[in-house]
Amino acid sequence: MIDGFHHTRIRTKEVAINVVHGGSGPPLLLLHGYPQTHVMWRKVAPSLAQHFTVVATDLRGYGDSDKPRGLPDHANYSKRAMANDQVEVMAALGYDRFAVAGHDRGGRVAHRMALDHPERVLRLAVLDIVPTRTMYARTTREFAKAYYHWFFLIQPEPFPETLIGGHPEAYLRKHMGGRYAGLAPFEPGGWPEYVRCFSQPDAIHASCEDYRAAESIDLEHDDADFGRRKVTCPLLALWGSHGVVERCFGPLDDWREYALNVDGKSLDCGHYLAEERPEETTHELMRFFA
Repeated sequence: MIDGFHHTRIRTKEVAINVVHGGSGPPLLLLHGYPQTHVMWRKVAPSLAQHFTVVATDLRGYGDSDKPRGLPDHANYSKRAMANDQVEVMAALGYDRFAVAGHDRGGRVAHRMALDHPERVLRLAVLDIVPTRTMYARTTREFAKAYYHWFFLIQPEPFPETLIGGHPEAYLRKHMGGRYAGLAPFEPGGWPEYVRCFSQPDAIHASCEDYRAAESIDLEHDDADFGRRKVTCPLLALWGSHGVVERCFGPLDDWREYALNVDGKSLDCGHYLAEERPEETTHELMRFFA
């Protein structure tokens, strides 16, 4: 789905991960968000591949990667487990040290990766998030209204799975199309792929488990780290000036509670930076990773 990229599947210790890769130069891992796939990088990755060896994957539970049933404690969808998948993918491709950019859920996986594997992550870019721990701790009325899905998806199985499964595309249209830019950024090429992948019952369940883990075991991991260790590599925070992160949080100040070296800025867009403003997103990532 990304021009000029090669496709493969890589078996990690626990799951098989869907991977596309292309370009040449220093390795750069791209991680997507909810409820998308690696295809969200289609407008950005070819330009980055002129300077980097770009690896874009589907996270565990998403796209064409494996989607195991969730465990009672949701540990197999913890950001720690999902980060380990990606470290193993990069090692299988021959990269022990690399840069990483993550949007939305992918940013949370990348944040955990930088904490758990500081020897591997050279630079970290996070797109339109602040740390999970901060977002839960500072939940306001406005945040809860805008990010209702955070509190809906964590409800016990099978409640959210059943409701979403009744009409997955209608849910996606509300969730993705109801934001600042509507559905326009997902064409050409993105929307049909998102619908195809998300419409699978195991994908719906896996994505719920991702959020259930965020509210439980991920917070345990974050609480254990807070005040004891921070991200040591340079961190770039990018966010949309018309999004919820801008309205409800202070991205640079919030990230400085969790990382030693933070820079960043807002872009004139909503949540989906790489699809709403691909040129600007590419420029900022190029500047940072170069």
